[in-house]
Amino acid sequence: MDNSWESLKNQCMTCQKCDLCKTRKNVVFGIGNPRSEVVFIGEGPGEQEDIQGKPFVGRSGQLLDKMLKAVDLSRDENIYIANIVKCRPPKNRDPLPAEQDSCIKWLDKQLDFIKPKIIVTLGRIAAMKFVKPDIKITQEHGVFYDRDGTIFMATLHPAALLRNPARKPMAFQDFLNLREKIKEVCKHTYK
Repeated sequence: MDNSWESLKNQCMTCQKCDLCKTRKNVVFGIGNPRSEVVFIGEGPGEQEDIQGKPFVGRSGQLLDKMLKAVDLSRDENIYIANIVKCRPPKNRDPLPAEQDSCIKWLDKQLDFIKPKIIVTLGRIAAMKFVKPDIKITQEHGVFYDRDGTIFMATLHPAALLRNPARKPMAFQDFLNLREKIKEVCKHTYK
C-alpha cells in the first residue's frame, strides 16, 4: 500500500488538470492515517491550507481539531482528512463543477486505498457530492446513510460554524453521534 500510496501522492502533487494549478502555492493532498476507518472530506483548501500544504489548518481547522479531540479522534492517529479539490480556488470561492470533476479522481483513488467504513462530509459542497445532490445541510446534517457498506454523514463546515456560532451545538451533536457509530462499525479506530 505504501508504494502505491506514495506514487498516487507524487502524481497528484504535479497535477495540472484544471486552472487551479496556475494559482496554487501547494497541492493539498490530505493528512492523517491512510489506514483509518474514518475519512473527513471538505470542499477545498483555503489560504492557510494553500500556504502550508495541509487541509484544515486555519481557524476552521483549529475548531475541527477541538471537535475531533472531544470525541477521541485525531488527524495524526485515527482519521484521514482530504478535500474534493486539492488546490485553492481563488479568493476561497466554491470549487466550480468542472474543477471538482477534474480533481475528484484523486480523492476517489485515495478512498479506494483507504477503504473507509465511514465518510464524514464537511459542508454543503462535499455533502452534495457524496451524500445527495439536493441536501439541505442545516436540516439533514448528522443523518447516516449506508451505501454498499460505507456509511456517509454530512455535518456543517467548521468555517460556517465560525460565521454562525449558534450552530456549534448542532454540529457537536453530530460528532457525538459519529463517535457512537464508530464504536458500532469500526474495529480499530478506538483502541
